[in-house]
Amino acid sequence: MAQSVTYRSDPRIHADADHLLRLGARSRALSLLPRQPARSILNGRHASRLRGRGLNFEELRNYMPGDDIRTIDWKVTARTGEPHVRIYTEERDRPALLLVDQRVSMFFGTQVYMKSVIAAEAAAIAAHCILRQGDRVGGVVFGDTDLAEHRPQRRAAALSQFLSSVGALNVSLRADMRREPTVFLNDVLNQAARIVHTNALVCVFSDFDGIDDASETRLRRLARANDLILFQVSDPSAQQLAPGLKLTVSDGNEQIELDSTDPGLSQRIRNTLDDRLARLKDWSRRYGFPIVPLTTAEPTLDQMLRLFGHRGGR
Repeated sequence: MAQSVTYRSDPRIHADADHLLRLGARSRALSLLPRQPARSILNGRHASRLRGRGLNFEELRNYMPGDDIRTIDWKVTARTGEPHVRIYTEERDRPALLLVDQRVSMFFGTQVYMKSVIAAEAAAIAAHCILRQGDRVGGVVFGDTDLAEHRPQRRAAALSQFLSSVGALNVSLRADMRREPTVFLNDVLNQAARIVHTNALVCVFSDFDGIDDASETRLRRLARANDLILFQVSDPSAQQLAPGLKLTVSDGNEQIELDSTDPGLSQRIRNTLDDRLARLKDWSRRYGFPIVPLTTAEPTLDQMLRLFGHRGGR
């Protein structure tokens, strides 16, 4: 696992663990519970409502006046000749797993923030909300060659450990990094399916670079048994490169120079990113999971407040 850097960096470029921990006090208005504000993105046309905690079967007993007739077990009733009902209690909590992309491809931004910072902050805000609402929170933080797994727990110390891993990978990112990738998004989605099986909340914070047909299979499997939310992080350059902009872009292994004076460059970049977003939207419609769009041009908390229907978001 990458080690934390001791110096203090620009918070628009790097987000360390202390910064991520401080986001908790500023995000109290947000909730990831099933009941959402009317304007929340989770109440949108193609967004499935969060299912919330599951139910545990407690007992089978004779029907009593006032019992909900929908709880009658008709098979047992027919076999015994007397009405019986199945009694359930709500689970005390549910697990949440946050997948946080900190690959070199995320260390990019042409406006205010790096995509890696937006992803790290959004994951931290979500983690604080989940723990505050009484659920277990954990995650998988991954770079091109590093991965840290945190099993869901309902402890403040576990949240600190998770955010320490996010911060450590975030502050280790550098533009001149040269690494042959050994960790891929599909591997992380597979790992998520091994950690949580049913009735969990799974959130993915990424630009979704490298998705393919196999990604669809993995996302479908996660969405079938759990609540899945994709936090898709993008940069405004996906729509239009600023005039006269010259960029050096690296995937951790190779490096290229981009010059916005090239008339076809913006269109090629836009086509690539539009295709990626179109695939995500198609899967969203098919499998009923929402996509939360985040941009590097605005503070993360402002965006999330607005997207989740709170007036505090600008």
